[in-house]
Amino acid sequence: MTTKAYRKQYPRPQFVRKDWANLNGEWDFAFDDQEAGETGEWYASFPESQIIKVPFTYETAASGIGIEAPHSRVWYRKKLELPKEAENKRTILHFEGVDYKAKLWVNGTFVGQHEGGYAAFSFDITPYVVRESENNLVVSVEDSMSCTQPRGKQRWMRDSFECFYVQTTGIWKTVWLEFVNEARIDSVKMTPDIDRQMIRFDFQMQGQEGKNNLRLEAEITLKDQPVRSVSLSVDRAWLTLETSVLHEAGGPWKQSLWSPQNPNLYDVEFVLYEGEREIDRVASYFGMRKISIENGQILLNNGPLYQRLILDQGYWTDSHLTPPSEEALIEDIDAIAAMGYNGLRKHMKIEDARFLYWCDVKGMLVWSEMAATYEFNDEAVERFTREWLEIVPQQYNHPCIITWVPFNESWGVPQIGHEVKQQQFTEAIYHLTKAIDPYRPVVTNDGWEHTVSDILTLHDYVERGEDFLAMYKDKDVVVNNGVAFNQWKHAFAEGYGYKGQPIIISEFGGIAFQTDSGWGYGNQVSSEEAFLERFASIVGAIKATPYISGFCYTQITDVQQEVNGLLTEDRKPKVPLEKIREINLG
Repeated sequence: MTTKAYRKQYPRPQFVRKDWANLNGEWDFAFDDQEAGETGEWYASFPESQIIKVPFTYETAASGIGIEAPHSRVWYRKKLELPKEAENKRTILHFEGVDYKAKLWVNGTFVGQHEGGYAAFSFDITPYVVRESENNLVVSVEDSMSCTQPRGKQRWMRDSFECFYVQTTGIWKTVWLEFVNEARIDSVKMTPDIDRQMIRFDFQMQGQEGKNNLRLEAEITLKDQPVRSVSLSVDRAWLTLETSVLHEAGGPWKQSLWSPQNPNLYDVEFVLYEGEREIDRVASYFGMRKISIENGQILLNNGPLYQRLILDQGYWTDSHLTPPSEEALIEDIDAIAAMGYNGLRKHMKIEDARFLYWCDVKGMLVWSEMAATYEFNDEAVERFTREWLEIVPQQYNHPCIITWVPFNESWGVPQIGHEVKQQQFTEAIYHLTKAIDPYRPVVTNDGWEHTVSDILTLHDYVERGEDFLAMYKDKDVVVNNGVAFNQWKHAFAEGYGYKGQPIIISEFGGIAFQTDSGWGYGNQVSSEEAFLERFASIVGAIKATPYISGFCYTQITDVQQEVNGLLTEDRKPKVPLEKIREINLG
């Protein structure tokens, strides 16, 4: 169950080239609490330091350091010699995630910087490296407890509290090198259209200026069978190619669609030629699927979709936000499927691209959610908007993603219920997201106080099914702000109302076993029987409410002090997974 281009640990599975080098592993590391590094030119003469294991942050045991106290600035150094694959090529340095503001020096020269803890970014370091001897890569990272930077579930106080956990500072995803020709494919945006049985490729090229004999070919296969081969001349930086995905040899079209039941993926290779010489080859894949809303129903491939989702925060005991391995990602997806869920809501985190790859391969639906700020001001608006507009294009090609969630529970927009400028901010993000991706639903403020939103999502941690049924028996009362959530919140912000959107209970449950440490939602239970009875009661009530289109249970695993997972934080089931599955599918 892999695509043709799959390579274990390759950090960007939808854009695969053969010449690359993984820079994870041991780096020199230093704290800089006095912020003396730049004036002291640590980028040229690195101070006495310790070793850190990248991509784990210093707060984690997996890093080899394991200090949870906040530090506002840290430095990294990596010494390396370029491999032979770099000869006569451009050298691109990729960072999949650095929290929060990263600055890069190569051999003592400043290269550039990036701000944002969740988006991937890259630098062309070709002018700064030497081929014949050792190179010094130096990275400084500035982080803070500021609530104006998108931080998701990272705490902004010295100690963890409520549902906020140890902060993440520095490099927390893979760092790697890629070796490419000057003329190359920079990116490809892939848009399926199942109604027309077409796929559209929007290419951004690099280094094509001054060349008049470039040709780009796309070779599409499905299950090793040829589907289509097309080409076009490259005469500008932005190119569009649209082609049919009907098999040239015929075959049943609907059996080729992507869905949880049949996660079919088309392999595609993009090959750039200069004359007859191949100068770039990128391997990728796509899924032919459609997510839409009609008459208050969510449709997948033009058929009704009932979503059985689980909340997934993506934390691990020894590595926090960083997956300890690719196998750990796969194990989580398999556990979710084993419990009868067909999807997940990735909560307050932009997950590793390999996780989305395996969701694509295994047919796991995903709601992709932005990490929240916790203040509203001009700085927070600018930081949030800039990073979200990086993330949406980076994740666009994954067929598993069926919903965008930029805001959650009014976090970062605390007065959205009545303050117009906060409402306008969420509207702006909704429309900017739609400008990049008009094909997926956008949930503007998951939980309550919606402004413009394609789905009405509600968070309700009522414990008993009979209480849920009593509260939700009258749909008109619920959607017209007649029911309060979280004691004082309502479905819509002032000035907004229900327009026939599908309704999903996107957080509920959170049942915890009896414990003196940690917390869950509502009363704790003392036995497996009590847990399953309460779980069946509330799940059954949601499924029995005819106007509700799906649900999202809180949550897959415990996370630090929050102990309401179906699994412990080290992934041990608290109740048999097959019993959860039986209730979910019953």
